[in-house]
Amino acid sequence: MLQAALLAEDYCVAIDINLGCPQAIAKRGHYGSFLQDEWPLLQKIVSTLNSNLKVPVTCKIRRFESIEKTVRYAKMLESAGCKMLTVHGRTREQKGPLTGLADWSYVKAVREALSIPVISNGNIQCIQDVERCLEDTGTVGVMVAEGNLYNPALFKGDNPPSWIPAFEYLDLVIKYPCPLSYVRGHLFKLFHHVLTISSNNHLRIRLGAANTLHQFREITTEIKDMYEHFHEGLKTWEQTTENGTQNLILPPWLCQAYVRDTPENHIKKVEENKKKLNEDKLIPENKRHFENAEGNIISRKKMKKLRRISRRPEKPPNLPERNLEKCTKCLNPLGSKCIYRLCKKCCKDKCYLGNLDCEGHRILVKTRREIAKKHAKQDKIIVKESGVS
Repeated sequence: MLQAALLAEDYCVAIDINLGCPQAIAKRGHYGSFLQDEWPLLQKIVSTLNSNLKVPVTCKIRRFESIEKTVRYAKMLESAGCKMLTVHGRTREQKGPLTGLADWSYVKAVREALSIPVISNGNIQCIQDVERCLEDTGTVGVMVAEGNLYNPALFKGDNPPSWIPAFEYLDLVIKYPCPLSYVRGHLFKLFHHVLTISSNNHLRIRLGAANTLHQFREITTEIKDMYEHFHEGLKTWEQTTENGTQNLILPPWLCQAYVRDTPENHIKKVEENKKKLNEDKLIPENKRHFENAEGNIISRKKMKKLRRISRRPEKPPNLPERNLEKCTKCLNPLGSKCIYRLCKKCCKDKCYLGNLDCEGHRILVKTRREIAKKHAKQDKIIVKESGVS
C-alpha cells in the first residue's frame, strides 16, 4: 500500500482507501468491505500511510448492523491517521437487487462522534437528495455513484435529454481514447429508461453489439430523432406502463436515476419462482430446465458445475510435484511460454507500463492500443466529414 501510494502522492491531493466495495471480486482479492473485520490490519495500513506520505489519507467505509460498532470502527480509523471519512449508509450485504435504502442515521452518528470531516454516501439521486442529506446528517459533503452515471447533470439540478450528454461524452472519447466497453457501459446508463421500453429492444441489441464510435454515434442520433419532437413539444408524449418504465414522473428520454425494486419484493419474487419451479414443476416457455440426481430443479450454472465435477478424472495417488520455475520478480510460477520469464500478473504489469506484447501469455497491450488509436483516428475523420460537432 505504501509503495503504491508513494508512486501517486506527487500527482494528487490525498490518498483514499476504499473499504466499501462489496463486490465478489473484492472478496476474492481480499480488499474493500471484506477488510472491515480486520481492524488491526486496517489500523496498520492507515497509520503506515499517514506516517510516510506528504498528502493526507482518507477512507471510505460501509456501516455495520449496529450504530455502536460503526462508530467504534470510524474512531479506530480516525485514531490511525485518517483525515477524512466517507460513510456509506448501507451494509456490505446491501448490493445488487438487495441494495435497498441507505440509513443516514449511521452517518449522522459517526459525524457527531468524530472530529475529522465526514462525507455521506447513499440515496443521492437528484439535487434535492443532496440538500436533504446535508441537512439530515450535518456532513460536509456527499458522495454520488450511480445517480451521477444515469444523470451527469445531477449537481446542476437539471434533467437534460439523454442524447446531449451522450454526444458530449462521445466527443470526449475522440479526444481521450478509451476501451469501447467503457463507452458502451456509459451509453447503457444514459439511455437506460429508453432502452427498457419493449418497442426499443432493437436499439438495446444494436448498442450491445456496437464496436465503433461511429456506430455509437448513429444509435445516439437515432434516439434523438425518435424523441426530440416530443421534447420540443411538437408532439404529445403519453405515459406508458411498458416494461421498465415504472410509471416514471419524467419522460424516459430525460436523464434520471434508476430506482431499483425493493429487496422485499425481490425476495418475494425469487421465492415465488422457486416454489413454481420446484413444487409445481412449471417451467417458463422456451426455457430449458435442469434437474439434479434427486430430481430437484437446479440452475444452469449449477448443472455445469456438476458436469465438470463428474468429468474430472481422479488424481493418481502419490503424484510427484512438478518442478516449477519461479517468476523473476515474485514467487509465483513462471509462465512456460512467457518471453520475459515472468508470471502472468508481472508480465501484464510490464506490458502495460512498457507498451509491450507477450504472445506467450496472450497479452496484447501494444497491439490493442494501436488498434484503438487507428479507430479513433478513423472516427475523427468520419465526424469531420459529416460536419457533426
